[in-house]
Amino acid sequence: MRTVRTYTVVPSFPARLNPLRDIAYNLWWTWNQEARDLFIRMDRDAWEECYHNPVLMFNKVSQTRLAALTEDEDYLAHMDRVKHTLDAYMSAKTWYDRANENKKRVSIAYFSAEFGLHECLPIYSGGLGLLAGDHLKAASGLGIPLVGVGLAYHNGYFRQYLNADGFQQEYLQPNDFYNLPCVLERDKDGKPYLTNVDFPGRKVYAQIWRAQVGRTPLFLLDTRVDQNRPEDRTITDQLYGGDHEHRLKQELVLGIGGVRALRLMGREPEVVHMNEGHAAFSAIERMRILMDEKGLSFHQAIEANIPGNVFTTHTPVPAGNEVFGADLMDKYFGELYNRLRIDRKMFLALGRQNPHQESEMFSLTVLALRTAGSANGVSALHGIVSRKMWAGVWPEVPVHEVPIGSITNGCHIRSYVSSPLNELFVRYCGAAWSYDAAQQGAGWKGPDQIPDAEIWRVHERCRSQLVTWARGRVRDQLTRAGASMKDVEHADDILDPEVLTIGFARRFATYKRGTLLFRDPERLERLLANTDRRVQILYAGKAHPKDNAGKQFIQTIYKMSRDSRFKNRIIFLEDYDIVVARYLVQGVDVWLNNPRRPLEASGTSGMKAAANGTLNCSILDGWWCEGYDGENGWAIGRGEEYSDLDYQDDVESRALYDLLEKQIVPLFYERTAEKVPREWVRRMKRSMATAYGAFSTHRMVREYFEKYYGPSGERWTAANANNFQIAKELWDWKMTLYQRWAQVRVENATAESADGLAVGQKLKVRANIHLGPVSQDWVEVQAYCGPLSDVGAITLGKAIPLTPAGSGNNGVYTYEGVIGCEQSGRFGYEIRVLPKNKNLGSTFIPSLITWG
Repeated sequence: MRTVRTYTVVPSFPARLNPLRDIAYNLWWTWNQEARDLFIRMDRDAWEECYHNPVLMFNKVSQTRLAALTEDEDYLAHMDRVKHTLDAYMSAKTWYDRANENKKRVSIAYFSAEFGLHECLPIYSGGLGLLAGDHLKAASGLGIPLVGVGLAYHNGYFRQYLNADGFQQEYLQPNDFYNLPCVLERDKDGKPYLTNVDFPGRKVYAQIWRAQVGRTPLFLLDTRVDQNRPEDRTITDQLYGGDHEHRLKQELVLGIGGVRALRLMGREPEVVHMNEGHAAFSAIERMRILMDEKGLSFHQAIEANIPGNVFTTHTPVPAGNEVFGADLMDKYFGELYNRLRIDRKMFLALGRQNPHQESEMFSLTVLALRTAGSANGVSALHGIVSRKMWAGVWPEVPVHEVPIGSITNGCHIRSYVSSPLNELFVRYCGAAWSYDAAQQGAGWKGPDQIPDAEIWRVHERCRSQLVTWARGRVRDQLTRAGASMKDVEHADDILDPEVLTIGFARRFATYKRGTLLFRDPERLERLLANTDRRVQILYAGKAHPKDNAGKQFIQTIYKMSRDSRFKNRIIFLEDYDIVVARYLVQGVDVWLNNPRRPLEASGTSGMKAAANGTLNCSILDGWWCEGYDGENGWAIGRGEEYSDLDYQDDVESRALYDLLEKQIVPLFYERTAEKVPREWVRRMKRSMATAYGAFSTHRMVREYFEKYYGPSGERWTAANANNFQIAKELWDWKMTLYQRWAQVRVENATAESADGLAVGQKLKVRANIHLGPVSQDWVEVQAYCGPLSDVGAITLGKAIPLTPAGSGNNGVYTYEGVIGCEQSGRFGYEIRVLPKNKNLGSTFIPSLITWG
């Protein structure tokens, strides 16, 4: 076999231009327009050819051009100014520094299978990745000591094109990490770090790339190294590629390899944030470390580990949560069972809602829920959905009390607001306008300071840029498809820069109903054929390669766009990515979103559109339940949920047509003498204020820190202090409770004057509880009360603590308390007994809850 020996060549840069390297290798430039302008000025054609990748562009720019730049005083001044701004940003005192001045610094690692930072680093597929990328950017802005951990996909996610019949086709485009804004992490001897993961009969190795995101490093594990077998080098080839076993391998590298990589580099975190279940194996590795190196038992390691884990679930559809069969788990974890000193059943129980159901698949979401001290959904409604979905993990707990909270997603405003709009805000509100908006929240009035006409002119400019760009995109699509020259040239006639433009762009899962607008083609035809009030629609999005139903939705749209009734007014843009998204959210007038409620977890694309003054027209699902205020867009329906899906499509498509015909289209074309749609612009301003104040990742990440990261770091430190004394004592206490809890029961409960109470009165409750050998100090007794449903069940109850009121004989104790009567109606109460310990993160421990 022939041997290929490798070497690396880097661009030859004049010393005077060295600051360009520092700027290019810090993705801070992705949200700083002056920095991007610096690269554009180098060579605009090369910038576009390299898909806005400055590192690759350096290889394309001629030495003659570089020499000329060293003589261009204006360019050098521009470069020095940007470098100074970057240096000042990196060294500035941050929100975290000020808010935690006298507290112990907490280190956080954010694990995610994908990160969407910029089009030049294509290691993302959609909303989950873009949210993760925005999370890192916001952490950088806030100065939170957080690092990202992901995988270096050599083929990224698939690229898309449509065949002659409009059916989605996929192909892969390689990523050359040596020509991306990433560097290999090296040890003190200059050798690349190499972490490893135990696989059956071998180790799999991974080198570590770093992408610097402002102050926040992102570490990407890469298995394409010589130390691996050929089949193992492909583990990090493609995002969400391969079969079920391949996905498991990727998740092992991410979770276990990620923890080992951080330790190898001296960056072991106190808090690990598992962004979706893909990263759940990180919890297993942290437990193994505590057992191997600190001598803890399996259960002690769980108690020591739980406080430092945070889990976010994004998927409201059960099928979207990763599960594996026991045979596959045995194959990759069989050797670990012995190392953890537990049996197979005990290990697999960590990933099962019912630990005793041996036929149940092993779920990464359940593993994350069982090993995290805090868990959340990504909008208020998604929190409700998640509590219902995963109630089986806590079978004795009322659904609304299931310990899964919510933090509503946000978007990184500066990454998506158009340059003209940013310049407008800088002029009227100051350079720190986006920070001020995030700080002031809903009270920020920045958009109101800008004249309507100026906002409208900026938006018309963005719509015109969108139309020009879309024509070029369609021209390229037709050329690749082998269309005739006449058809290619006709692309210059599609769309109109002065027409009401609707955008629909997202993953083409069937529940998102990308074809809902075509439910009544005749009605749609009348809407688009109105020459006085014209409308055009832009679509974009990818279906998963195995989702044929989603592909058929795309095909339907494509065929409609070719229909003579809709030609030039409905366009499908291929290969949806960050670039396509940016043009659309900045340039369309209406952002359409019509999923089946409640299946949209969040919907951050709508936030990005709102940040640009684009008005959302959406089902009340995900973030729009919280964002819609009646003045900043439109709601399709009133939040109804249906069991008859065909009927739902009929009802909601008609509601959508009504909104378009009677409200949206007329309002857009209602102009003043200056040709400004004042009422439309008023809604635009309201839309922007909503996005900037409440739906930025600045707000989101700060909420994560205050609600989860900070408290988790404190609990982790406490649990691990004094040779893990708290963790050890907590497990010993739990083990004693497990042994004795069967004797805990509610003997009886009585209430005084249970009928005919008036609002404002109080119901006195008394209960006798048999605790047996369980100490009173170890339990909390509560009256769980609330309104009754038509079948006599308590709905949305609340817990009222009862206090000891005397001890009885034979281990029976009396508790009493009062229930306030705040409203009229039919109510009920139950008595329950829960474990109580100041070191518990949650009082809801499966098998340690007694009702009576």
